[in-house]
Amino acid sequence: MKPTDSTTPQNAPPVDASGKPVNVVKRDIEDRDNDTRGVDETITPSSIRTREQEIEELNRKTAEIERKIADGN
Repeated sequence: MKPTDSTTPQNAPPVDASGKPVNVVKRDIEDRDNDTRGVDETITPSSIRTREQEIEELNRKTAEIERKIADGN
């Protein structure tokens, strides 16, 4: 990794040797030979919508349990 130029802001997007921007997330996802691929897939959320659906399902189950507790069942 080359040192950053003092004129380059810290939050500047990464660039390749020719100076073109590099989408490192896309590059890493497409890297099929990466040894950490399994870990990345486990840790990285699949999508926000999927997580929202999981939250909605958990909220429905929680509400059902709370109703049962309130009814004394």
